[in-house]
Parts: sequence; C-alpha cells; structure tokens
Amino acid sequence: MAAPTGAPVIWWIRQDVRLTDNAALAAAIASGRPVVPVFVLDDAAADTWAPGGASRWWLHHSLASLASDLAARGSRLILRRGASQSIIPALAAEIGASAVHAGRMYEPWARARDKAVAAALAGNGLAIEGARTALLFEPWEVRTKTGGPYGVYTPFSRACFAAPSPAQPKPAPARVPAPASFPASDQLDAWGLLPTRPDWAGGLRNTWQPGEAGAASRLKAFLDHALAGYDDLRNRPDIAGTSGLSPHLHWGEISPAAVWHAAEAAGAPRGPGTETFLKELLWREFSHHLLWHRPEMPDEALKPAFTAFPWRHDAAGLRAWQRGMTGYPIVDAGMRQLWQTGWMHNRVRMITASFLVKHLLLPWQEGEAWFWDTLVDADLAANSASWQWVAGSGADAAPYFRIFNPVLQGEKFDPDGAYVRRFVPELARLPAALIHRPWEASPLILREAGVTLGRTYPAPIVEHGMARARALAALATISANKGAA
Repeated sequence: MAAPTGAPVIWWIRQDVRLTDNAALAAAIASGRPVVPVFVLDDAAADTWAPGGASRWWLHHSLASLASDLAARGSRLILRRGASQSIIPALAAEIGASAVHAGRMYEPWARARDKAVAAALAGNGLAIEGARTALLFEPWEVRTKTGGPYGVYTPFSRACFAAPSPAQPKPAPARVPAPASFPASDQLDAWGLLPTRPDWAGGLRNTWQPGEAGAASRLKAFLDHALAGYDDLRNRPDIAGTSGLSPHLHWGEISPAAVWHAAEAAGAPRGPGTETFLKELLWREFSHHLLWHRPEMPDEALKPAFTAFPWRHDAAGLRAWQRGMTGYPIVDAGMRQLWQTGWMHNRVRMITASFLVKHLLLPWQEGEAWFWDTLVDADLAANSASWQWVAGSGADAAPYFRIFNPVLQGEKFDPDGAYVRRFVPELARLPAALIHRPWEASPLILREAGVTLGRTYPAPIVEHGMARARALAALATISANKGAA
C-alpha cells in the first residue's frame, strides 16, 4: 500500500468509538490522505445531558480500548477537551486538514453543536463530512405514506422491515494511515472520568468490558446462548436472557447493522427469538426517530395534557427509590442492580419507573435524571422515550391508568425470587412464596429468615391499593384534556 500523501483529514470520533463498520473512518481512509483520529470531550455543549457518572466510567475505558486498537494499526488517538466549535476548527488549521469526517449524532444539543462547528469550519473552506454510523436508518428517511414522521412504533417497525436490509458490515481496516507527526493530545487519566468511589467502580468493572472486543464477545455469547429463547426469556431478570449490548450500541463500539446481520445469520431461518430481538433494535431506532422530530422529548411531555399533571414533591420517597429501599423487593432489586452494575434489566426498568411515577406520583424527569447518571447505557433518545412511555405522556405511550402491581410483577417474572435474592440479600432466606411480599410473612418465618421489617428491610413506603387510587385520582384531574390517557 502506498504511503498516504497530501493534507491530512480529521476523523472526529463521537458516539462511534470503533474501527469496524465505521463509515466515517472508511471515508477518511478512502481519501488516500493521512488520518488524524480525535475525540473531544465537550461537556458544555451537552450541558444537562453531558455523560453521567456511569457513562463517564464507560467512556474512559472505551477510549482506552480504542487508543490501543489504533496503536496496533499504526495510528494514535488524539484527545482534546473543551468547546468543539473552537477545538475542531483550530485543530484543522493546526494540521492543515483538508476534510473533517464524522458520524452523525441526533441529539438536539449535538445538532446545535455541529451547526456551530460547521459554521466555524466554513471560514476555512471546510465542512463536516457526515456519515451514518449510529443507526440503521436516518430519522428523516422513514416516513408515513403522507410523508410525515411516525408517532406509533408498530407501523414504524413495519416500514423498517419492509425497507431494504442494512448494508453488510465492513471489517476494520488493517492500517489507519498516519501523518508524519501527530498533534498534541490530552492524557486520558487527566480527564478524571473515573468515579472516586471504589465500590461503585468495582461493580462496574466486574460486570462490563467496554470496547470493541467486549462488544463482540457479548454479542457472541448472546447469539450462542440466548437468542433462540429471547422471545420467552427476555422478561425474566433472574435469567441471562437479554443481549446486554445497549452500552456498546450507545457508544458505538459495535454498529447496529453488525448486530442486525449477526442475529439474522445466527437465527436463520428467522424464529420468534430473532424476530423479537430485531424489533428491540427497531425500538432503539424509533426512539431516535422521535427525538429527531420531537427534540423537546427529554424535558417536556409530548402529550400536552400532562403538563398539568399534579406531580408530588417527595424528597424522602425519591431517595428511598434511588437507594432501593421502597419495601417492594422487585423494585429494590432493580434499583440496587442499577447502582451496583450500571445497568438494569429492561422489564425491571418498567417496573421501577412505573413505581416512581404512579406509586410515588413523582415526575418522570426525576427518574430520567437518576437513570442518566447511573446507567452505563444512558442514551438520550431511549431514556427519554422510555420514561415518557411509562408515564403515559409520550408518543405511543402505555396508558397512565395501567399501573403495575410490583408484587404480581415480581411473582410473574422472578417466580423463584432468584433476582431478589441476588440484589436484596437480606431477604435471601425467605421462601419463594413470600419473597415478593415479606410483610405477609408470619413473625416466625421472618425470624427464621433473619428479617426484621423496618430494621433489616423496610416496610412498604406506600400501600399499593392506596397508591393506585391516588394515581387514578391524579389522572382524573387532567382527563378532560385531550390525549391524557
């Protein structure tokens, strides 16, 4: 291969921290010029939606992994921190760049940032050469028959299934052409992305392997052991029945096209497990579709009636929910799994979210903010769409009057109590028939299990029947407004 010549190009890495099937990197290499990979940590542009604590831990290790992968291919990762609209144009001028290649982002803040960067680059005759690296379909490509955006998931997914299949993923390049010299770079450790609490960092480290290799390993394990039964087992938090790919997809350590084609190949002919899994990938697409067309989604109810919903203020209740001390075992197990591992099973996410907005009558934005800080897969589109779905205020949302009974949910999806025993160990010795309702256990059974309600484990902070009635009464106050339910 001939050595690259001419002015270098910038590969601006954002939420596509990978070498495999990366259209932005491929375009940069195809230019035949040296490539300078750069990642900019721009918290100010993201403002409220800068990465939370768990995401920052993931980002640190993801960048470290990418730096190692680039070094193995004769390149180097350049790190800069600050305002992208200053850093990218300044770097382009510093190295005499002839182009800037980047994967597209769809968050409202990222769109505003990219517009500002593009305006600054235009002064030097440059533009951002965008590529699709994060989604299967661009949000503006999937349209209704009348040409508008979709607001309901099912017809959206049908349109996606009817569209041409995503392109086959491209392999990682054997080499990334390097310039004669690289510009200066920040030191990753100096960014302080890692948490200061060793116990939290340890839980994340024991659960995850950020980076391309970790994504590939997790995908293989899922295809080998869980895809066939995914349709039945994905709702069971006591069983390893989900892919666990969400943080890898969020940071772009694996492309959705690679996941799509791998699932189709492993599940051929397409069975119910594969079909359901592909639909979950399309729910991720639908969330981004909504965010693109409704950029207010992370902050404001999409159904106007819910702007008048009588939410409560309850700092103690919020804290009990965050700590996994509500007295409802399935809720507490989920919240503790989140704190310990930076992730929560999807079924339990729905249960815990429903408890916050319906049993405690607290605004969904407070749950959204907590998940943002504690999830390693915190994704603005998926997080906000899912919280609004549970709250009944979003597009194609579950009706607010559907209120999960946390006891019945626990008994249905964690029938033997294995999930609760793992994350709420103080209840581990209770029999399965009572582990989801410990307040119904006799004093003798509680004593034999080492449980003292109110001391070793809390009594329920709210009674289900009362909470349900209160939630429905709150809904009735806005029911006259169109679209409330």
